[in-house]
Amino acid sequence: HLITCVSCFGRFTEGERYFRQGEYENAISEFNRTLFLNVNDIKSLHLRARSYEELEEFDKAVEDYQTIIQYDPTYAQAYAGIGKLYWKREDYKNAQKYLLFAAKEDDKDFDILLMLGRAMLMNEDYQSADEFLQLAKELNPTDSRAYFYQGMARSQIGDILGAAGSFNMCLRYDPENITAKYNRGLILLLIGNSDWALEDFEDVLKANPNHIEALARRGNAKIDIDDPSGCKDLREAAEKGSLYAQMNLERCE
Repeated sequence: HLITCVSCFGRFTEGERYFRQGEYENAISEFNRTLFLNVNDIKSLHLRARSYEELEEFDKAVEDYQTIIQYDPTYAQAYAGIGKLYWKREDYKNAQKYLLFAAKEDDKDFDILLMLGRAMLMNEDYQSADEFLQLAKELNPTDSRAYFYQGMARSQIGDILGAAGSFNMCLRYDPENITAKYNRGLILLLIGNSDWALEDFEDVLKANPNHIEALARRGNAKIDIDDPSGCKDLREAAEKGSLYAQMNLERCE
């Protein structure tokens, strides 16, 4: 029995090496050998599932993850694996369900919490998204993504100042995030900080001159601070189809 386990280990190490090199078919055949000798070797099952995932053989990956859960119902990464596969299929309800199981087994895994928060956003469960993204943020305070998605969640639940704070932090760690900049501009405009909002919309338009909604909002921000070129922005955005610009054109009459 000892000999089989030594050879098991050798096979696993080989399989792992193939996996790291992106040779997923070779990895799978090594893991098949390991699992032939030791059916409930969870590490081999996990990496075989990941290899299937990379090859987009999603059903086989799910099967392996479910086998892991049978052997070890507390194995968070198996639930997370199934959750991610549902996410890839755009089935966000089931993604949320399995990611929640994963987070219950391991509430210290940043990636699980981030993805769970994103699934909750997709399912319009904004309050819960805010809470789980808060946990993610505490685990990894310099990752801009948790702040970004939390900003989106907070905008939806009407926590405007909280959302502004989230987008601020997101931009501290990822100054190039144009969507965060645009959203922060919207909030600044809403709370009457039009000169700061103007700066954000300027940056968005520098990065993407065809952002019609940023052009419309820049127009409005300019009008707020008595810059006469605001009406030119609004008219141009209105011509290009911005409903927001069309609704605000009366400011120029």
